[in-house]
Amino acid sequence: MLRVAFAGTPEFAVPTLQALHNHPEIHVECVLTQPDRRSGRGRQLSESAVKHCAQSLQIPIFQPENLKSSEQQKWLQSLNLDAMIVVAYGQILTPAILDTPRLGCFNVHASLLPRWRGAAPLQRAIEAGDHQTGITIMRMDAGLDTGPMLSWQSVEINASTTTQVLHDTLATIGGDLLTDSLIDYAQGKVALREQPTVGITYAHKISTTDALIDWHQPAEKIRCAIHAFNPVPGAYSYALDTRLKLFRAEDTALTNDGPPGWISMTDDRQILVNTGSGCLKILEGQLAGGQRLDAQQMAQQTHAPWTHGCQLASEAS
Repeated sequence: MLRVAFAGTPEFAVPTLQALHNHPEIHVECVLTQPDRRSGRGRQLSESAVKHCAQSLQIPIFQPENLKSSEQQKWLQSLNLDAMIVVAYGQILTPAILDTPRLGCFNVHASLLPRWRGAAPLQRAIEAGDHQTGITIMRMDAGLDTGPMLSWQSVEINASTTTQVLHDTLATIGGDLLTDSLIDYAQGKVALREQPTVGITYAHKISTTDALIDWHQPAEKIRCAIHAFNPVPGAYSYALDTRLKLFRAEDTALTNDGPPGWISMTDDRQILVNTGSGCLKILEGQLAGGQRLDAQQMAQQTHAPWTHGCQLASEAS
């Protein structure tokens, strides 16, 4: 029986925790997750998705601000762990922590390393127009996602893939891949493999300004950006003085007279936007203060900017 600790925070980490808990050859000694944070307009304390899951599974929970103190390191050492599993924990682990478990600390990373090391691999893969990505199980070292690889599995990215879809797919894959490969590694059936030294890219953290649409870019590039920033922060533009978020779009052979950024509705109630090269059909959007609407619902907004045609811009008029 492998004794493991689990460190994770958001929803993406939950399937891996569940897979570890359900595996007959693994025992989860404890769960580490970020402290409760105040969020939202009411500034209410919010618990992490991993904490909710651990409570339902009745696994002991610890929420340290960090793991840098000698007392915390001694506590982890006292658990006599075989491994620690880390999935989007949100804290940097010191070399002393990384070296504590017998087999090491293992990370479920949402890309095919060494492509898209860093904070936002899902979004950056879609934004860049990659045709595939995946999950890599990696033994952690002191670098940024630089450790040797234990296993990996690829998935396709197509013209309709959004970050939300990719998130859900890879989260499920990650749990099963981690448990199977960890058991194989503990039994000496698989070996670690160093990451390639070519093809390294970095997935820098997403900012709101990254999601501002430049309509002079080609339609395909804009469509990739719209899907990359769905659901957050949401790709956006301005229609007159109204902020417009776009969540899904598709390339189209239809044309729309006007300069880049011109949005209008066709006679058959399709919403089109011109770009620097080609035209996009909008499938889902949201006006400021409103709800997310599909294309049919958007077409029914009689006072919306696209019903009479206007040019989208990078700032309010």
